[in-house]
Amino acid sequence: MELGVYTFADIARDTITRKTISAQQRMQDLLEEIELAEQVGLDVFAIGEHHRPDYAASAPAVILGAAAARTKKIKLSSAVTVLSSDDPVRVFQQFATVDLLSNGRAEIMAGRGSFIESFPLFGYDLRLYDELFAEKLDLLLKLNEKEKITWSGKHRASIQNLGIYPRPVHDKLPIWIAIGGTPESIARAATLGLPMALAIIGGTPDRFAPHVKYYRETAQRAGHDVQKLGVSINSHLYIAETSQQAADEFYPAYADVMTRIGIERGWPPMDREHYEMMRSPEGSLLVGSPQQVIDKILYEYELFHHTRFLAQIGLGSLSHAHIMKSIELFGTQVAPAVRKAIQTTEASVTK
Repeated sequence: MELGVYTFADIARDTITRKTISAQQRMQDLLEEIELAEQVGLDVFAIGEHHRPDYAASAPAVILGAAAARTKKIKLSSAVTVLSSDDPVRVFQQFATVDLLSNGRAEIMAGRGSFIESFPLFGYDLRLYDELFAEKLDLLLKLNEKEKITWSGKHRASIQNLGIYPRPVHDKLPIWIAIGGTPESIARAATLGLPMALAIIGGTPDRFAPHVKYYRETAQRAGHDVQKLGVSINSHLYIAETSQQAADEFYPAYADVMTRIGIERGWPPMDREHYEMMRSPEGSLLVGSPQQVIDKILYEYELFHHTRFLAQIGLGSLSHAHIMKSIELFGTQVAPAVRKAIQTTEASVTK
């Protein structure tokens, strides 16, 4: 199983000092975090696209291009590219360029996005949310298949036998579909034979096991080799030396972010009791000591047998120093133990 991290490059105010770091400083910190993730042996670093004042990453491909020049091995992905409000040609060109800069390490994680700011910003009708995504995904996949294409749709100008450049290192870019759990989105990814990234940021992971089962069954019915289809589980993570330290350090940032978002979406404020419930062995938060996080990743592996786990780091006002320490512990203590346990399990199954 691949293990990696993702971030939205949060620039929220510190909950204690009430100070906000600059977007410039957040970018410098972010590049250090990517470098460290590679140094400690993690497999993937992904950056999400947002168009809000509390996030600095509105152009993930630009950041990933800078990261490509400062790394050698780690895969570089979006998490996600909001395809409904973007142009697939430019998305493909940008990530093909990142792929060239990184010697073949770029990926696209395409999704419809968890916020709606990009729709009015780029002049799209939110009511066409799903229709736009379906059409633009179709174009993106065709761009990835061959150099010259002819294509027509409702929401973009037609393309008549035109070449799309540059081309990526290995002819095609890995394209994942990110979903929040709707059956329609799962079926789309499965029918197209695309790897699926499932975000679990609330509730209990066992509730999502039927989603992964449905994905694999649908993909098999569509004639795809399920063994070749990746499944990624994406969740919030924070690691410290002890469970109590992790809980106390992460809670202020987490509660602040979830409460602010909750105001927009009608959720109740985040309190410590609910937070601790989510931090429990069966909860969705991977927040604790290295051993607790190891145990939870392996518990989720028993549920999903997924091929990738991505941890959302740097939430809200969490400091750069805390983020760096969490990445260090993830790469040096958690990842080796998880890999060893899974290898042992798989070896015993094949005997």
